[in-house]
Amino acid sequence: MARARVLVRPLVALSAGLLLVSGCGGSGASSKDASHGTSGKSGSGPVVVATTSWEAALAKAAGAENVRSLVPASIRHAPDYDLKPSDLSAVADADYVLYAPFEPFAGRIKEAAGSRAKMIDLELDNSPAKTTANVTRLGKAFGTEQAAAKWNADLAAEWKSLAGRLKASRPDGKAPAVASQVFTTWAAKLAGARLVGTYGPEAVSPAQLSRLSAKKPAFVLENENMSTGTVLPGSGAKQLNIVNYPGKDLDLLAVYRKAAEQMTKAFAAS
Repeated sequence: MARARVLVRPLVALSAGLLLVSGCGGSGASSKDASHGTSGKSGSGPVVVATTSWEAALAKAAGAENVRSLVPASIRHAPDYDLKPSDLSAVADADYVLYAPFEPFAGRIKEAAGSRAKMIDLELDNSPAKTTANVTRLGKAFGTEQAAAKWNADLAAEWKSLAGRLKASRPDGKAPAVASQVFTTWAAKLAGARLVGTYGPEAVSPAQLSRLSAKKPAFVLENENMSTGTVLPGSGAKQLNIVNYPGKDLDLLAVYRKAAEQMTKAFAAS
């Protein structure tokens, strides 16, 4: 009983800290999602607890089998989620806790739960170079280097294939002009697009709106997980909402496939 009281007391502070998390977005979570935010596997190897599905997907890509995400994947905006005592218990039993530097509550999670887990901070960016570096780093930490290397090879092959399809989808063969939120520039690179400007993560100011509109982008690649609505109203640019966070299956490759599908359809119709 004493242990339960220790876990419950930090919840108010932890929930407040969670409001500082950036880059999520969307719908509510079911109780099933909240209690089973895992890779769907139960196997050998280290127990990994990640703050969100993004870090959890990187762990899965690196070869970890026992992976849990504290914030359910069905919650698009992480600050909408209130940590539960069971989340802190999961951290207490973890071998590794994965978090991003912009998640200041992560340290409090470890302290409140009394966990001796190794904390690993990850710079979240879906560019191939950063993703590959994160997966390689986690593979070394988990002792799953071979699995990590295989996944990285799969990513390279998938990226090449998707980029080829996107190039073929352009009606006139020209690279489309796009404006992109700073955390979705990886999608512009995947599309082989001509990046005419970036914005964010703050809301677009009137001055930025004027500058970006003047560059006449055909498309805006908005960050679905931080979206505040239409970015360039009245500019004629078609807005595509790009998702950064994987779903509950923790399949990071699916994030690239979804973005490619959105852009392929948009380019073909332009």
